[in-house]
Amino acid sequence: MSENAQAAFDQMQGLIGQDPVAGDWFDLTQERINDFADATLDHQFIHLDPEKAAQTPFGGTIAHGFLTLSMLVHLSTSIPSDFTNLKGVLMGVNYGMNKVRFINPVPSGSRIRATAATVNVELKGNAVDQTRAMTIEIEGADKPALIAEWIGRTVFA
Repeated sequence: MSENAQAAFDQMQGLIGQDPVAGDWFDLTQERINDFADATLDHQFIHLDPEKAAQTPFGGTIAHGFLTLSMLVHLSTSIPSDFTNLKGVLMGVNYGMNKVRFINPVPSGSRIRATAATVNVELKGNAVDQTRAMTIEIEGADKPALIAEWIGRTVFA
């Protein structure tokens, strides 16, 4: 185990139990939904056809659940963090998810943002695994788009 990993672990432990922190709002456009459909070959009409989608309970096109989930990467970059002083960081990697739930569809043209709260931190040799409870909110909606437990691994020299 490196001293840098131990120092980061000690610092991250202090985040457990703190209130969630929100990032910036992001416009989820129909163009982005279309691009995601092309990238994943998921061309279901509820994502792409405004006229047909208007006839569903959604009332219009909605983002793919996996598009919303994948937006966590970008949305999390605007969440304030006190980790600018970590030493010896070699890289950060997406280690995985413990849980993902799609709670509410995201209508095309919505503004979304992520909130994060640290729920667990584990020291793994020269790495630290930080598990965060992530929520993607939809501006003006009562229920979030999704909740997930996301594990990020930071590897240290």
